[in-house]
Amino acid sequence: MSDIPQADSPLVVLDRLSKQFPLPGPLLAGGRAVLTAVDQVSLAVARGETLGLVGESGSGKTTLGLLAVRLIEPTSGRVWFDGHDLHALRGASLRRLRRRMQIVFQDATQALNPRLRVGAALTEPMEVHGLARGPAAAQRAAALLEEVGLDATQMDRYPHQLSGGQRQRVGLARALALEPEFLVLDEPVSNLDVSVAAQILHLLAGLKRRRGLTYLLIAHHLAVVRQLADRVAVMYRGRVVELAPSRDLYREPLHPYTASLLAAIPVPDPGVRPRPLPIVEAPGPPGHPLPACGFEPRCHHPRKDRRCIAERPALREVKPGRWAACHYAEEPAPASPDTSAPRPSTGAPA
Repeated sequence: MSDIPQADSPLVVLDRLSKQFPLPGPLLAGGRAVLTAVDQVSLAVARGETLGLVGESGSGKTTLGLLAVRLIEPTSGRVWFDGHDLHALRGASLRRLRRRMQIVFQDATQALNPRLRVGAALTEPMEVHGLARGPAAAQRAAALLEEVGLDATQMDRYPHQLSGGQRQRVGLARALALEPEFLVLDEPVSNLDVSVAAQILHLLAGLKRRRGLTYLLIAHHLAVVRQLADRVAVMYRGRVVELAPSRDLYREPLHPYTASLLAAIPVPDPGVRPRPLPIVEAPGPPGHPLPACGFEPRCHHPRKDRRCIAERPALREVKPGRWAACHYAEEPAPASPDTSAPRPSTGAPA
């Protein structure tokens, strides 16, 4: 595991994880085409840390989160939790470890059983794991609702009787019911109004502080990650292309993809002219073969050349604590290309 970007006192270690899904269609001569959702990802999450995971839709963020808590099985690679190989565990030993890791899904409406009242949704995991039963479980459920900002009277309601923000709070309370140490937060505020999203983010920060939680925060909104994350990992087409402390990444991105993401953030000031975004080529449909550097067709780095097509850039430590998968990361790319200059040719086929 020497190639994994290290973290102090790691709680979760993802070791060269890959996940492929078969694509629909007829079998080809070489077998069925596959979509590589996660491609050789190695990360470590320290105890008490919030690691942000960002990237555009389809970059593999949610798949990586599901792999981290073993809700799906990897095609290759391992997940280590507190020194335990998660994929070597079975039965009771795996169930005991599952109490320590939970996930909050993006769509709380789909995540909650519409036939279960809120109280039942919270007490069921406690009973399954033998933490509490009957009145004791109900009392714990009421306390959880209050902790996430809801009234205990909500226990008798069904999910469809709650607002979107209330459902997300119930999903968070259910994840906390087993007193976990590690939470995967999959786009926890993407479906909420701005004011409600701010309340949820404040709640998450408070829960982390009081309970000593460790977060893997998945988001496509970089402003959300900036508020909570200690470090940020940027994913592109299944690969981690940059990893850095949050403050450093927002101040000086080292990968051209990260620079483009930051340039796309709107500035809430009518007096500020938006920076022009690069005109990029389409990366191709799912399963489409990529160059060695998957971002090459869309890259605007002035040093881009044939090496980007032929040689896959390794995720390497460019500066202390700062990792990037770019051959020329020592020369950070601008947020947008100089449109007055001709685009350098890489010899890529048209």
